Amino acid sequence: MSTPASVGVAVVTGASRGVGQGVAEALGAAGMIVYVTGRSTTEGSCRVGDEVLHGTIHASAAAVTAAGGQGIAVHCDHADDSQVQALFERVEREQGRLDILVNNAIYIDDSLIAPGPFWSKPQSQADIFGVGLRSNYIAAHCAAPLLLKSGKGLVVFTSSYGAGCYMHGPAYGAQKAGCDKMAFDMAVDFEGTGVAALSLWLGVQRTERTELAARQRSDTYGDIMGHSESPQFVGRVIHALWRDPKLASLSGQTLIVAELAPQYGVRDEGGREPPSLRRMLGEPRAFHPARVS
Repeated sequence: MSTPASVGVAVVTGASRGVGQGVAEALGAAGMIVYVTGRSTTEGSCRVGDEVLHGTIHASAAAVTAAGGQGIAVHCDHADDSQVQALFERVEREQGRLDILVNNAIYIDDSLIAPGPFWSKPQSQADIFGVGLRSNYIAAHCAAPLLLKSGKGLVVFTSSYGAGCYMHGPAYGAQKAGCDKMAFDMAVDFEGTGVAALSLWLGVQRTERTELAARQRSDTYGDIMGHSESPQFVGRVIHALWRDPKLASLSGQTLIVAELAPQYGVRDEGGREPPSLRRMLGEPRAFHPARVS
């Protein structure tokens, strides 16, 4: 089966809830076919301490469809390469193409925002390098042949200001910095193919998890929620990037979502214009243009 290029096909990883769910919904609102991946298939299966985080891949797929697209739920553990390979084989079999890959799946330890140095926290925080960094590489590796078929494709890494400043400790920071460098290097390999790779610094996201964090650590996170973005806002910017005829010129860069939005006429809910946190939290690093094979 081959899906017309005008429709557009996307894969959003880690889309049971939160950022992934909102990004997928926004892509659906733009009329895309969106494969949403994750491990949550039953409500209440994800917890932070005693708190339940709501959402499943099936609810996310339904939200995509309700928004005007076609949502397809795929149970996928991104720690298992064979499941990731099977995901993209299914996309090829059912659609024959892929236009956007949003690498969003990430392991988040419950102790992420707990105060204290890294050695006082569980070693499991390092699992973010598996699902969050290695998993991004594997997904892009499996997706690349499909993206190349489309003639114009986009690989997006959801990153954050934590790549450039101290945020949540060294494991989180290294994962985000790794996403930025991976996008830069993949862009070199994609050069001239029509496929672009970008890393996006998201602002504070209005998700159930961050709202919980704001309640638990109001001393640190309470005020910053006033500068927050909805995940749907991020998704609309991603769709605008994909449609940008000058997308190739942006490939390899790390860009701030709140700074891209005005360029594309994208606003958040209620007409809000979330601010860039560049002055508060820093700016993306510019990598050296040297190339060594």
